[in-house]
Amino acid sequence: MITTLFDSPAATGPTVALQDAILTSANFSIIATDEKGVIQLFNIGAESMLGYAAVEVVNKITPADIHDPQEVIERAQALSRELATPIAPGFEALAFKASRGIEDKYELTYIRKDGSRFPAIVSVTALRNAEGGIIGYLLIGTDNSARKQVEEKLRWTEEGFRLMVESVTDCAIVMLDSEGRVVSWNTGAQRIKGYAADEIVGQHFSRFYPPGEIARGTPQRDLDSAAAEGRYEVEGWRVRKDGSVFWANVVFTAIRDPAGNARGFAKLTRDLTERRQVEQTLTQAKGAAEKANLAKSEFLSSMSHELRSPLNAILGFAQLMDSDATPATPSQKGSIDEILRAGWYLLELINEILDLAQIESGKLSLSPEPTSLAEVILECQAMIEPQAQNRGIHMTFPAFELPCFVAVDRTRLKQVLINLLSNAIKYNKAQGTVVVDLAGSTVDRIRINVRDTGAGLPAEKLAQLFQPFNRLGQEHGAEQGTGIGLVMSKRLIELMGGVLGVESSVGVGSAFWCELDAAAAPALESKEAEPAALARAQAQQPGDPLRTLLYVEDNPANLKLVEQLIARRPTIRLLTAVDGNMGIQVARAHQPDVILMDINLPGISGIEALKILRDDPATAHIPVVALSANAMPRDITKGLEAGFFSYLTKPIKVKAFMEALDAALESAQAHA
Repeated sequence: MITTLFDSPAATGPTVALQDAILTSANFSIIATDEKGVIQLFNIGAESMLGYAAVEVVNKITPADIHDPQEVIERAQALSRELATPIAPGFEALAFKASRGIEDKYELTYIRKDGSRFPAIVSVTALRNAEGGIIGYLLIGTDNSARKQVEEKLRWTEEGFRLMVESVTDCAIVMLDSEGRVVSWNTGAQRIKGYAADEIVGQHFSRFYPPGEIARGTPQRDLDSAAAEGRYEVEGWRVRKDGSVFWANVVFTAIRDPAGNARGFAKLTRDLTERRQVEQTLTQAKGAAEKANLAKSEFLSSMSHELRSPLNAILGFAQLMDSDATPATPSQKGSIDEILRAGWYLLELINEILDLAQIESGKLSLSPEPTSLAEVILECQAMIEPQAQNRGIHMTFPAFELPCFVAVDRTRLKQVLINLLSNAIKYNKAQGTVVVDLAGSTVDRIRINVRDTGAGLPAEKLAQLFQPFNRLGQEHGAEQGTGIGLVMSKRLIELMGGVLGVESSVGVGSAFWCELDAAAAPALESKEAEPAALARAQAQQPGDPLRTLLYVEDNPANLKLVEQLIARRPTIRLLTAVDGNMGIQVARAHQPDVILMDINLPGISGIEALKILRDDPATAHIPVVALSANAMPRDITKGLEAGFFSYLTKPIKVKAFMEALDAALESAQAHA
């Protein structure tokens, strides 16, 4: 039968070889039938695909017997509707178009001999003789299982992605074509923007922008940026269907074809209105807090200034009474002592409140630098040991065999250590001990411990230890205090990058400690110290006219610089003070020829100190030179109007500094 259908007298060797290769191919099934549809040819591919041997089907069955009958019936019905021609179900449904000269491909389910099924793509072609009559049909089929599996997997992937996108309600997920028209629209987009999918699909996405942004061409720029960058993120105002606006975060992602051209965009939009409102609320609250903090600081500064005037009279007259040539009675002496004690306590309280206000407002100026712990502790020891001796407290300080430096503001570290040492003495037991030692908590940190043998603190009081004005029940005790020192010490240490803590046991004592960053020794420190010491020695040579300069400055680095500059002038003796109040006291006591004054000082400013000096007949004649980092023209004008002899700005220009100093010394000598 194969010869009848395929061979021809004109067939040559190569043609026969091609025919044999086709008929014996196992990659696709070839089934040929006669004009009645009875199988006449069943190739190796058909045998492999369907499980029949050729002898089992040739001249015995039709292709309809190896197809899903229901699919064949449905195909026949569909073809009847298409052609308005009745088609009997069976093989005729597949062969009808082919018989009319139309080659057709079908997706059908093949049934193997064992009853298993698989999807196939079947092409049907009518076979004709030389006169054009139909002599049979040729069916070429391929197994479509792999493709169907891929399609099914893709369908499930797409369905899963669709369900995932639809389940996202807090984010608008919109697909755009290359021109920016909406292709798809999820539930989140409907919730956020107000449009139903059938209202917006096909519309240009620019309708989500405010009119002003559309006029500026923002929508197209956003698409161009996404096309150029691949991913483009922007925040801005967007418009809902009802015309209301909302602040949105929008991410565009370009979808590219194999050639790299953008064929569309994925657009994700999040409504950030609530977050923006929270941020604005926080910003407003922060601004209000900063204003309140500033107002508090300004009030405390003003209060401090106002309290100092009457306090100056109280302490001044009390000291006059205490030193009066006419001795006071024991009762009067006791009263004067109480006035002085309360007055000095009140002054200490004012100073500490002002310092605390400066710390909290962030206005406190710190100058961290490598600082020798040996020097600082030695200075603290000299200041605190008399107090300990008066109370019978034995103190032990560390011996420094090797240099030890920490990165701190030297003045503020001394302030903290003096506070800790003073408390260790005040709240110790009679004949108790205070031990100061050092330990390396880590490679880069140094811990300073101050241990006492006092009563110790229970856990509930330790929790309240660093609360302002909380003296833990000592308010009515014999020891005076402000309840601010520890709070301020803790915050000062933290501002210098350290940590301050405490360990305490009732009946054993307390150990206050602070950890600080270790620092390398400053370069050439010993060489720098030698000229200064030499200059001081030279300043004391007999016969030289010795002039005195008082420098009021709280920054250790600035103090050191001026010390080195003055060391070049052996005829000048340098005195220093770290705040305005101390500067006034030193000026009154030592009557310097010239005063060099910083403006931004702890306690009172340089301008306030200048006013006090000018108002005092004992110091009014002393020229005061301003040296400040406040270098704006209005600052200089304000300083000169306040009465400074001259106004120098930082950083120091040595020539100008020396010239200003010489001019002030000449003026002082002229008015001597």
